[in-house]
Amino acid sequence: MTNQHGDFIWYELITSDIEAAQKFYGPLMGWSFSDSGQQDHDYRIFSINGNDVGGFMARPDGAEIPPSWMGYINVDDVDASTASIREAGGSIHMEPQDIADVGRFAFVADPQGVMFYIMQPTPDNPDETSNAFAATKPQDGHCAWNELATTDQAGATAFYADQFGWEQKEEMDMGPMGTYAFFHQGTYMIGAVMTKPDEMPVAAWTYYFRVKDIDAAVETIKANGGKILLDPTEIPGGEFQLNAMDPQGASFALIGQRK
Repeated sequence: MTNQHGDFIWYELITSDIEAAQKFYGPLMGWSFSDSGQQDHDYRIFSINGNDVGGFMARPDGAEIPPSWMGYINVDDVDASTASIREAGGSIHMEPQDIADVGRFAFVADPQGVMFYIMQPTPDNPDETSNAFAATKPQDGHCAWNELATTDQAGATAFYADQFGWEQKEEMDMGPMGTYAFFHQGTYMIGAVMTKPDEMPVAAWTYYFRVKDIDAAVETIKANGGKILLDPTEIPGGEFQLNAMDPQGASFALIGQRK
């Protein structure tokens, strides 16, 4: 599909040990890795079945951000979106800049402090990253769901609707935890927003990647130094989800079948 304003188009792991992270996620996700060719720092691209999904980068020296997964949202104009995000009460951690032959990007945060990237891919190759989020067809190794846990659900919903055109069309009652509200991007569902649980240290996006076998994934995570934060739990549709932490401390989530 062609990238649209508001699509998730890339996923990035910022890690304290890029070699160890590659060894952990490769067997777990079936990803293969290649060097991006960037001269100024080590950036590894991960892919599956010939489709690039995201990248790994070493956390810059002195950076305060812990090991984390970040998402990139496609925008029509990075500079205009950066200005709009700032005006709406968000913050800018990295002003717009260019990556040769890739695109223009900025590192930003919503008004609740949740960080993400915005990106305007180069016009010569606008569809390069369009398959990172498997929006319409389940694909192993790709992102399957984007979930925002926030300290202000109504405010966050309004912010992302205004900035990216997302619509909240339905919600699911979670009892004392409040509602789980689903975001739609055009003709498909992009993810959901919920109130941050007390046990979650900070408001954040969580990205769910698809695996073939959720129980095999549990064993692989444990065997390779990761930690299960939430055991496989059935979700609507008959699949299972889990939440985990990699050996460097980055949280992530998986979706898959129980074989």
